[in-house]
Formats: sequence, C-alpha cells, structure tokens
Amino acid sequence: MTLNQLSSGDLIADRRAEYAHMLAESGDHAEAADLMTQALELVPDWAAGWFRLADYEEKSGRKEAAVDALRKVIELNPDDIFGAGLKLALLGASETPEQPSSLYVAQLFDDYADRFDRALVEKLDYTVPEKLAALIAAHTGDGRFAHVTDLGCGTGLFGERIRDSADRLEGFDLSANMLAKAEDKGLYDHLAQADLSLPPETSGLFSGRPEHRADLVSAADVLMYLGNLDSVFVIASRLLSSKGLFAFSIEDADAEDNFVLRPSLRYAHSETYIQSLCKRFGLDILATSKTVIRNDGGKPVSGILFLTQKSP
Repeated sequence: MTLNQLSSGDLIADRRAEYAHMLAESGDHAEAADLMTQALELVPDWAAGWFRLADYEEKSGRKEAAVDALRKVIELNPDDIFGAGLKLALLGASETPEQPSSLYVAQLFDDYADRFDRALVEKLDYTVPEKLAALIAAHTGDGRFAHVTDLGCGTGLFGERIRDSADRLEGFDLSANMLAKAEDKGLYDHLAQADLSLPPETSGLFSGRPEHRADLVSAADVLMYLGNLDSVFVIASRLLSSKGLFAFSIEDADAEDNFVLRPSLRYAHSETYIQSLCKRFGLDILATSKTVIRNDGGKPVSGILFLTQKSP
C-alpha cells in the first residue's frame, strides 16, 4: 500500500495529488505542497493525502506545516497506519514512542513481502541471518536443537540457515504476507501471526501452546522495529527452556540512551541497555559481535549480534 495507490475517492483531488507527486519527484516540493493543499480542500478527511502533504512540507523546509499535517493524519487515523507518530518524534514535535503502531509495522511488511528477499540480500547487502547462525554455530558446534522459535521470522531468511539444525522449527510474524512467503518455502513446522509488542498472554505466541518449549529463540533483524524491549524479553523468557539460547540482533545506538529513533524510522539500541535487560531477565551473555548488518542509502548500518543463555 504505497501512498500513491490510496485514492481520495474524488477524481479531481486524485489528479491534483498525481501532479503534486510529479512536482515532488522533480524536486519542487514547495509547489507540490501547495497543489496537495488544494487537493485536500476538496477531501479534508483524506488521511493519506495529509501524510503526503507532510512529506512535501518537510522537504520544502516548512517544518511547522509538516507537523500540523502529521497531527491531522493522527486525528483522522488514530491507529496510525502511516507511522505519523514516528515522524512527529523525528521532527521534535513529540516524545519518541516506546513502540510504533503495530498496524504500521504490519502494513509496512505486508507491502514489502513480494520484494523482501531480493531487496535485502541483493540491494542492501543484508547479512544478519548468516552472521547470527554462524555465531550460534561457533558456540554449539554441530549440536541440534529440539525446538527453535523464530520471532519475526519474515520470509524465512534465518529459518533457511537454522532448519538443518532444528528438529522442530516454528515461526511467528506480525505480517500475514511475510508469513505466506515463509510458508511457500516449506521450512517451518508451524507458522502464525504474533505481536511482540504485546504481553505474552495476548501476543499470539502461547495460544494453545506450552511455555518453556524452545531451546533456541531467535530474533534476526526484528528488535529495530520496537523501542522498549521489555515485552520481547518477557516473551523470550517464557519461551526458553532451561539453559535455552536467545540469539538476536540490534542496530547499534552507540550511545548511553536505551534506544533512539533513526530517520529510517527504525530504532537503534545501546549495548548497555541490552546488557541491563539480560541481567533483569536472567540471561547470560555468551557472545557478542559488532558488525555491519546492512547498507542504507549507500551507507553501512552498524549492529550488534548477541547470543545469550537462560541462567540456571
């Protein structure tokens, strides 16, 4: 669901919005904003239109106008499917939310599913699944896992690396379209939707399924779509069997703050924050690896891989 696919329901407004998009593509964001404003005079309840206006206003240097448009988006769409709350925080107009809207994250990956593997691996040089699997193997050798739970499994990129070492492999994701792509690969014994921002009881991870069932829980390139990670660590603790492993990656905040919101609309977390969470939730850190996890806008993104173990 790209913004340009969302019709206002008014032909004249849509045409003006199309012209505004053409102007923005040519770099004339101020004129694009003016034309988009005219379109919104015809359809003032068009949330997607207000979000597009905010983008044009921001790029034309009119920050206050962008903030006003984003607030209108949230007024019209309280569930915030567009991630307007994140944009407001980046513009300094609100506090950084501890979690993004689940609807926003689900829609983001539903739209991304068809091109996800190719875009990440071929264009962004995404390497987390291989590196996380290698970190696990370095500490377990050729050992097998009776039960692996892959959190935020996506299309199954990490599942491809761990399948041969798992007797049973289950995957959970917020995006139905990503789960469908994972299903097509035939890697998982069980796949289901789950929301890691929710408490365990309502997350979807324990619906008719036992606690402490996994001797490996993974979260490859997942935590950057959450700010406060308490809910994830609670879930991991409930999933892990005695001495089970929790392997995950973060974007490195390289700061003392627990987490920061980046212009990419992803969160980066500090190493000290992760260390404090591991201590609180009874996880011993077995290994860490600082590495480049992907490219973004032609620049490397630094991350940290963690391998932890449930304390006896």
